[in-house]
Amino acid sequence: MNHAHTHTPRHGASHGHHHEHGTDGQAEILDLDAEILAEHTASITAWLPLLTEPHHIVDLGCGTGAGTFALLGRFPDAHVTAVDTSAEHLQRLRAKACPLGVQERVHTVQADLDQTAWPDLGSPDLVWASASMHHMARPDRALRTVHDTLAPGGLFAVVELAGHPRFLPENAPEDRPGLEERVHAAADGLQAEHMPHRGADWGPMLTAAGFTIEDERTIAVNLEGSRSEAIGRYASGVLRRIRSVTADRLSPKDLTALDQLLDTSSPHSILGRDDLTVRTERTVWAARRS
Repeated sequence: MNHAHTHTPRHGASHGHHHEHGTDGQAEILDLDAEILAEHTASITAWLPLLTEPHHIVDLGCGTGAGTFALLGRFPDAHVTAVDTSAEHLQRLRAKACPLGVQERVHTVQADLDQTAWPDLGSPDLVWASASMHHMARPDRALRTVHDTLAPGGLFAVVELAGHPRFLPENAPEDRPGLEERVHAAADGLQAEHMPHRGADWGPMLTAAGFTIEDERTIAVNLEGSRSEAIGRYASGVLRRIRSVTADRLSPKDLTALDQLLDTSSPHSILGRDDLTVRTERTVWAARRS
């Protein structure tokens, strides 16, 4: 779940999971996201209102496999078809499957889900899409395709984060309090132009595509810095990604302060802080094909 979601928006980009493909940095953020939010992902998989245990699961926009491995752990008799546009992310997912002993239960498919014709994904009992649907150029079409792909009675779980996670206290850094909110505001403004469905209410769109909404749940994430090293690297990676697309929208003083946070050799480095948290919300819609 997919997913730290600091994306470089591009008009007309194709998305299976649009995570700045071809960069180790983005893959590392996805891996840290999976590690840090693992308990929350597990709680979502446990909550899913399934009629029977799924045998075939499709993970749409799987990234490096956060959802794939959570689902394989939750449903030991299931196999997962993991779909993404990024060959690098799929390769990383396959490499992780081996030491976990689940490589026989994972099949990867490289595909652009904005194409009209999708690859044959079989007839899954469960489709999981974490932080991937808002990247679709035509989500209405994608939702109808998922509906038609699912087995009758099958479940579609759409999981979305409410924007980028927050990490710093409001009064940080000392010389530029409120910096993180201003940086996020710049990122949110930029992404609203390119990804209008980010932060959307997927309920009406799912209903329009023929689904019955079984349940909806919002989970508040508020993790203290007990995983401080991982959280520090996660915060650094997320803010570095945001900086790469918002630099020209920030004031010179804010950009300087942000660069000090991201400079690992600086006494102001975010990696040296002991007051980091991870604050965000995840909403999940469970929709059934009747």
